[in-house]
Amino acid sequence: MNASTWAGRRVFVTGHTGFKGGWLALWLKRLGAQVSGYALAPEPGGFHDLAGVRQVLQADWIADVRDAPTLLDALITAQPEVVFHLAAQPLVRASYADPLGTFATNVMGTANLLDAVRQYGGVRATVVVTTDKCYRDLGPPCRETDALGGHDPYSASKAGAEIVAASYAASYELPLATARAGNVIGGGDISTDRLVPDLLRAIDAGAPLHLRHPDAVRPWQHVLEPLAGYLQLAEGLLEDPAQFGGAWNFGPADLHGQPVRNVAGLLLAHARADGAALPELTLGDGSGVHEASVLLLDSSKAAQQLGWQGRLTLSEALRLTWQWHQAHRSGQDLQALTLQQIDSYSSLP
Repeated sequence: MNASTWAGRRVFVTGHTGFKGGWLALWLKRLGAQVSGYALAPEPGGFHDLAGVRQVLQADWIADVRDAPTLLDALITAQPEVVFHLAAQPLVRASYADPLGTFATNVMGTANLLDAVRQYGGVRATVVVTTDKCYRDLGPPCRETDALGGHDPYSASKAGAEIVAASYAASYELPLATARAGNVIGGGDISTDRLVPDLLRAIDAGAPLHLRHPDAVRPWQHVLEPLAGYLQLAEGLLEDPAQFGGAWNFGPADLHGQPVRNVAGLLLAHARADGAALPELTLGDGSGVHEASVLLLDSSKAAQQLGWQGRLTLSEALRLTWQWHQAHRSGQDLQALTLQQIDSYSSLP
């Protein structure tokens, strides 16, 4: 990332009260940007509160992306040059429970955001964050040219968001790109039905944990990896929208991915090294609501055209996550630790 690109630049982040959005807001501030946020109220005990995200914001709107007039007013007030859209209903299993809410947030919320960008007219780069699950066929490593689809409401809604974004880019010549990342991990994620947060809670509580799909393969990566890609992508859009528009994958270098049971084992190894009591793991058979058994990403486009690549091994990503969790349990300054991890990552070759 080029710090001179971001110094003093006005940036608007939707979903800043969430896990990825909070990390992005702190990183942008570290780069010298003037950051405004728009999102639902943060979950108590999550990254936003623990890392003091609100402290770094120029403006902070607690509102819903389904509220188009409020979103437009916020964007016009913030006067951003760059927009990162991360606000979403992000969970597969939650989408089965509330499909209409998921489609309304992920599809119409994206349309509301892009229509606000269209009406405001001053945005020079917009990055819409979707998901690796937006592809129709998930078995082989997915490329950006592969067909979109989605079995569950979450995946389908994100495929819909991709189509909305492509339509706005083509119809209104918006400098716009979409970003599809893998399964992110890192300090401060308190979501339910996610492997690493569930496992950390089990360690803290001394309670057993049931792995629903122990052999499911995912492209795991530390949160800083895709965020670096989003930042580089926005920089590219600022320089040449025609070249850097469209869809981009940001996944780990390991195209084979790792099954859930291996990720759990690596995290427990870090916990064991620190003397933590380990929870009992029980293994499911993959039954229940449909979830893809294998999901892999091909990120060669980002490597070749953006110069982006993953820098951390899975074990290193889990070590950083465990370090953050330990710091939380011992009452350390988590904003300082987050910035330290950002700085250390930024200095990697």
